[in-house]
Amino acid sequence: MCAFVWMCRLTCLILLIDYGASKAVAKPNVILLFADDLGYGDLTMYGHPTSTNPNLEKMASEGLLFTQFYSASPVCSPSRAALLTGRYQTRSGVYPGVFGSNSVGGLPLNETTIAEGLKAEGYNTSIIGKWHLGVGKDNEYLPTRQGFDSYLGIPFSHDMCPCLVCFYPNAPCFDKCRTGESPCPLFQNEKIVQQPADFLQLTENYVKGAESFIKTNANKKAPFFLYMAFQHTHHPQFASKTFTNSSVRGKFGDALNELDWAVGQVFQFIEDAGVKDNTFVFFTSDNGPSLLRQIRGGNAGLLRCGKGTTWEGGQRVPAIAWWPGMIRTGKTMEVAATVDVFPTLMNLVGGKLPNVTMDGVDMAPILFNNQKSNRDFYIHYPTNPDKTLGVYAVRWQQYKAHYHSHGGLCPDFYPDTMCRSNYSLHSYDPPLLYNLHNDPSEIYALDVKEYTDVMKEIEMVKANFEAGMVWGESQMDRGSNSSYDPCAKPGCTPFPSCCTTNSFIEPDMSLHV
Repeated sequence: MCAFVWMCRLTCLILLIDYGASKAVAKPNVILLFADDLGYGDLTMYGHPTSTNPNLEKMASEGLLFTQFYSASPVCSPSRAALLTGRYQTRSGVYPGVFGSNSVGGLPLNETTIAEGLKAEGYNTSIIGKWHLGVGKDNEYLPTRQGFDSYLGIPFSHDMCPCLVCFYPNAPCFDKCRTGESPCPLFQNEKIVQQPADFLQLTENYVKGAESFIKTNANKKAPFFLYMAFQHTHHPQFASKTFTNSSVRGKFGDALNELDWAVGQVFQFIEDAGVKDNTFVFFTSDNGPSLLRQIRGGNAGLLRCGKGTTWEGGQRVPAIAWWPGMIRTGKTMEVAATVDVFPTLMNLVGGKLPNVTMDGVDMAPILFNNQKSNRDFYIHYPTNPDKTLGVYAVRWQQYKAHYHSHGGLCPDFYPDTMCRSNYSLHSYDPPLLYNLHNDPSEIYALDVKEYTDVMKEIEMVKANFEAGMVWGESQMDRGSNSSYDPCAKPGCTPFPSCCTTNSFIEPDMSLHV
């Protein structure tokens, strides 16, 4: 009987990776778990000695752990745009920097998202958590306008709000208050149901929303896509009563513990719903740790610098793929990236990619066949891309060449001066060249005169890529409009402080289907 089951699974796998026949089998459910500012060195599987993340450890032990996985940007909005579109942020125009709570622009509606791609293949789609790709006038950029059937979450970083209640019992946050924006709004679809959002219950509400969505679609036997984009572990860190003072790592550890619990709940829901064997789950982070927050900002492990830089610590992030009986288990050193998620999913379900230039490649050889990656190079753009400067760094095979660099979100007393916020733009001719296989910390620059063949390949990759880069119109350059700040009481005064709900309304999870 056991042999028969495994033969069936093998047949299913062959059909799934034979893209021409993929529609002949049941389409897998897809869950994308996206952490915020979680560094390469923050999880136990990547070497942190005092973190506790048993659910993510279990996911890694049953799935495939990536050791060389990249986000598309060292900051939030552009990295999320690239994840959802499979295209660098320079193409979609989600640069420079990130969207504010009252930004005029957003992810352009003519960009095709993963949700839109899967929806065309019969999937029900939902996002829970942080969006950070614009709200705009009359909610024009919310995820419900971008292919998601339902939405429960805060549409931007939760530091873009006045003071929060972050830890039980009612202890104030440690970061400075921002008074220019409205209180953090919790949206359900396009309606604000809490303002300010109750952060002591926020993760639990996210988990309840995930449970409702998974159970409802499992009962309908309908394929579903859940994009769960956590607020954790972005500053200011927060946690419910259950997880406050639960970690020896302090407040960051408390937030990480709550994140790990939420991940465990999602896995429990798919098991309880009977869809465990037909659900593909992928976990990663949007960028590296915010070293500016010091001990509350996460850790990049052995990698150089962190959030805001194109050094490895800014963009190499943890990643785990999971699908029992289908994806191989273990660890991979193959290079992959967030832009690869969209083409991988569309090929997996037999869908069509949009008729635009895609920067992602299919990860199937890594996931299923233990083969070499389809990717032999990776391009690094900074927080604030500039047409005149172009690409900041190029990775080709195990080599990485830096043409430009600047400091990131890092204290001015940080030991490595090149990571500091006050480290201005530097350009390198010849570029700084590193072998990441034996120097992932990017400490020992190679003599480019001894690597002329390598540099010739890298220069060719860079020239060809930049020749094909068509820059989208910058969405951040469209500016801001204070009236776009989300408000539960439109037209109230004094704005924006008056933007509050009368009480904390419990989100109606029956709507989240």
